Amino acid sequence: MRIIAGKYRGRQLKSPPSAQTRPTSDRLRETLFNVLAPRIEGVRFLDLCAGTGAVGIEALSRGAEHVTFVDKSRKMCALIEANTSTLGIDAEEFEIVSADASDFVRRHAKKEREPFDMIFYDPPYAESYEIVNLISDTGGQLLTEDAVVIVEHHKKKELPEAFGTLRRFRTLKQGDSVLSFYKPAA
Repeated sequence: MRIIAGKYRGRQLKSPPSAQTRPTSDRLRETLFNVLAPRIEGVRFLDLCAGTGAVGIEALSRGAEHVTFVDKSRKMCALIEANTSTLGIDAEEFEIVSADASDFVRRHAKKEREPFDMIFYDPPYAESYEIVNLISDTGGQLLTEDAVVIVEHHKKKELPEAFGTLRRFRTLKQGDSVLSFYKPAA
């Protein structure tokens, strides 16, 4: 795995030690960030079920102001720490949280911390996507007014057009994966 573009372009990332983690492919990350490129500069980015941290690190490489990486596996959090350290990313630019994604969303909303401009959610394909409803329910406590929530899922998994107040406005298919893009209803 490598960083596709930006200030860390071409740099290699450490991969997970087992096949249990399914990192977002280089091609799919490139497609994702081609869509996000006009909006990525200066955003607060949340990488839920972060795995290796490749998506969040790509966001930092392309100009995101801050990334919060969330993964329930301590091994994956250690891998994200190793990847950010190897690249020399300033500790002020990111936070790594070892927690279940839904627990993190609930806690973040209750603490009334600064909301996110972009959320990337890539759970194991067999998991439920109900957390997107939870993200919607938190509204302005978790999302900025013009936030984008991107959900990666298997092509055989149909996601609804809406999760609460979040409406899908775009889908991109590549191989077995699909990216569904949601934004708060106007």
